[in-house]
Amino acid sequence: MRTPAADGFRMPPEWAPHERTWMAWPGPNPTFDDPRDLAASRAAWAAVARAVARFEPVTVVCGPGSSAAARDLLGPGVDVVERALDDAWMRDIGPTFLTDGRGRLAAVDWTFNGWGAQSWARWEHDARIGAEVAGLAGARTYASRLVNEGGAIHVDGEGTVLLTETVQLGPERNPGWTRAEVEAEVHAHLGTRKAVWLPRGLTGDYPPHGFGTLGHVDIVAAFARPGVVVAHHQPDPAHPDHEVTREIHGILRSSTDAAGRPLEVVPVAAPTVLEADGHWADYSYINHYLCNGGVVLCGFDDPRDQEAAAVFRRLFPGRTVTLVDARTIFAGGGGIHCITQQQPRVD
Repeated sequence: MRTPAADGFRMPPEWAPHERTWMAWPGPNPTFDDPRDLAASRAAWAAVARAVARFEPVTVVCGPGSSAAARDLLGPGVDVVERALDDAWMRDIGPTFLTDGRGRLAAVDWTFNGWGAQSWARWEHDARIGAEVAGLAGARTYASRLVNEGGAIHVDGEGTVLLTETVQLGPERNPGWTRAEVEAEVHAHLGTRKAVWLPRGLTGDYPPHGFGTLGHVDIVAAFARPGVVVAHHQPDPAHPDHEVTREIHGILRSSTDAAGRPLEVVPVAAPTVLEADGHWADYSYINHYLCNGGVVLCGFDDPRDQEAAAVFRRLFPGRTVTLVDARTIFAGGGGIHCITQQQPRVD
């Protein structure tokens, strides 16, 4: 069976030019089981869509019959299409787009099982939405048998990918897979050749802390450019992520990328809030989204919001940094990066 890498495709880094951003619209489900939560979530998703639409086209996938109400909140300038959905995390349920540098677009349709078949998850429709979005984008689709999500990977565009052991190697997703087998499947579908493994994600991303992913990397660490990683830092020893992030920083600093460069780590301090909704907070500025000319950054009405914004302005001097309140999104189990998925521009 042909693979994307064998056919010349690779996943571009997020800072490469985009054709558009894809999102999914919240609908009634266990994540938003209270009408007030659903209304608040739709308002939060719409705020992100409008922020991204300042920089590039946005298409929002809505459940059947919900497009008119979605358009009312999204406002003009955001495209809407209807497809059957279970949840609203397009980073994870959508395709991972690829390009070959010769004007062709492709996509990886990972196997999706509700973030490890978690008790609250529904994925009858979401398991198919990746292929449907790829089709809407006109992308050649490659199906992968690896259970994986877009929030569980981050690439530098030069051959390196970040992964976490509790996701790709977890028994909830890929029982029996070895590290070598996971790496081979990832490299064959992303065009990468070096994996940097982190042992786990943030504490709030695991049971019993509400809706979590069991350790997605995009809330912990992300490439800002080849050789440079922004990484979540919890400075308060009272929070369990103080030790978690110290270990992760050490692993990253001792790692090299596909080109053999030692990784430079840029710590970004967590918001001052330690608990949210009765659990350890996993509020993180790392879960940002890069779009054409912009950085859409999670805000928490916290004293450290502006400190984080200053870090991202230094890292991306040619981009406008926009803070969007992400507390409602985090209450559902993710952040701004989790609800967006870039479609790269093909050359």
